[in-house]
Amino acid sequence: MYFVTKSLFFPPVEEADEDGILAVGGDLSPERLLLAYRSGIFPWFDEDEPILWWSPEYRMVVFPEEFVVSKSMRNILNRNIFKITFNQNFKEVISNCSSIKRNGQNGTWISNDMIEAYCKLHEMGFAKSIEVWQDEVLVGGLYGIDLGDVFCGESMFSKVSNASKAAFVSLVKRLKEENYKLLDCQVYNDHLESLGAREIYRDDFMKIIERQ
Repeated sequence: MYFVTKSLFFPPVEEADEDGILAVGGDLSPERLLLAYRSGIFPWFDEDEPILWWSPEYRMVVFPEEFVVSKSMRNILNRNIFKITFNQNFKEVISNCSSIKRNGQNGTWISNDMIEAYCKLHEMGFAKSIEVWQDEVLVGGLYGIDLGDVFCGESMFSKVSNASKAAFVSLVKRLKEENYKLLDCQVYNDHLESLGAREIYRDDFMKIIERQ
């Protein structure tokens, strides 16, 4: 395993271990985070752990041109139950992603340091959010890193039924309209699969990332 020093460097992603961990240590500076995402790497660690950098063998992704909105979600969006906005309240979105309770999790990996780091990236125009409102109340949303033609989704939250799904679908529709190649969802979970994400090999993912 590679131990990150002060220099802006990551080893080749093929050196990740069988769990997908590539490196440990370093910092959450904007320069290092952008280098990581552009290299097919993302941070993921608990608050009491050192920073862990990941590049798993399989990557959960959505190809926007393949995406089909389910009939049930089309009905929900067409009924205007929710108001969808983009980049209107990034800090509230990431803060809600940090504090929302999730099944099977005792805490959050989105620490105060993470929130501060991604808010800096937002100010620089790289970290972006999608907000879902109901009766002028923020009830769902997601955030991630925009690399130009690849969007790296980080986390989402929902306070009412279907709010995070509405954020996800609205994001993919926007990415499709703007000819993005890929929405990176990082690692497999059942919820992402139900939304249309699928796994691809890391090598195939890297070919897309490297063509930016």
